[in-house]
Amino acid sequence: MRNEQIVEDDEINLLELLQVLVRRKRLIVVMCAVAALLSVAYSLTLPNIYTATARVLPPQKDGGGGLSALVGQAGALAGLAGVGGLGGGADLYVGILKSRSVADAVIKKLDLQKELKTNSSDESRMALQSLVKIQAGKDGIITVAADSRNPQLAARLANTFVDELGKKSVELNLTKAGTERIFLEKRLDVVKADLKKAEESLRGFQEKNRAFKVDDQATATIEGAAKLKAEIVSKEVQLASLRSYQTNENPEVKAVEAALAKLRGQLGVLTGGGRSSDLMLSAGTMPSLGLEYVRLMREVKTQEAIFEQLTKQYEVAKLGEAKDSSSIQVLDEAVAPQNKSKPKRSLIVILSTVTAFFLGIFIAFIQEYAQKMSDEDRTRWNEIRESLSLSRARRG
Repeated sequence: MRNEQIVEDDEINLLELLQVLVRRKRLIVVMCAVAALLSVAYSLTLPNIYTATARVLPPQKDGGGGLSALVGQAGALAGLAGVGGLGGGADLYVGILKSRSVADAVIKKLDLQKELKTNSSDESRMALQSLVKIQAGKDGIITVAADSRNPQLAARLANTFVDELGKKSVELNLTKAGTERIFLEKRLDVVKADLKKAEESLRGFQEKNRAFKVDDQATATIEGAAKLKAEIVSKEVQLASLRSYQTNENPEVKAVEAALAKLRGQLGVLTGGGRSSDLMLSAGTMPSLGLEYVRLMREVKTQEAIFEQLTKQYEVAKLGEAKDSSSIQVLDEAVAPQNKSKPKRSLIVILSTVTAFFLGIFIAFIQEYAQKMSDEDRTRWNEIRESLSLSRARRG
């Protein structure tokens, strides 16, 4: 019986709530209507905003083919060449797009300070940041979405960001590739001078001693030693490059050190002394003229081999610089949108009306409670109002 009475009381309470809503329905309807009319009027005053979207694919890392294979065939500068360019993930390029330098370039190119009616570069950058949304998806594709009241300007804004991203990434990549090329150019200049000097010395010796000739075995030994020394020079260049950004404990550094030690050992066995700087063939009874000729021939062959090796590396560096491995791929250029993206006027009206509906219900219950308030509660309420009035009067 008690449970039935509780259920009955609950049902009565629900009916009472429904009665309150029915009695106060005019208030709720009026509030909803006013909210709908005001939200319609407000939404009509909002300007249409158009969103243009561009999508780009950052350069992918070189998996070992193409230029990487050529560098491997060249036999040196594997670490220095940096054929991957910028290469990093999409987050790297998102960071470039959000950089101050790119923003300033876009503002200057489109004269946005006048368009945005800002007074300083900082204000222009902040306004631009609110207009352009840049994000990278899980698939690695970067999306550049630009908002503007002018659909053509929205498209130009998105495309200009993409253009500046390409310029900046190329600039950063070429700076690195150019440094490698300049480094090799300097080395080649030194080698050219040494080769010219060695050739002139050999030619002078031959002109002075026309009848002198070294047998084929000695010549082959000289050429073999020269090639080994050229490979040693290449490995030394590669090792110096690796040590500029890696520690001695790095596996790649250790591998190059081991290869360099092996080459030096082979050169030592071939020369019979182990000192590559003083190449002496193991023909101890060779006449003094023969030894002089061997030294001169050795120097020429060595410089020729080094020049050939560095020339290959130089061509690879130039190819890497010209290849522009960091260029982005534009999947979708931004076009002027035909339909607005904002404001969503129907959504504004619906949300405003729904909010007014629930607010009206709340006010209806408050009014109903105030109307049925007991004398004791009304006295307390009046005391609270008087206390609040006195507090405001004292502060005033």
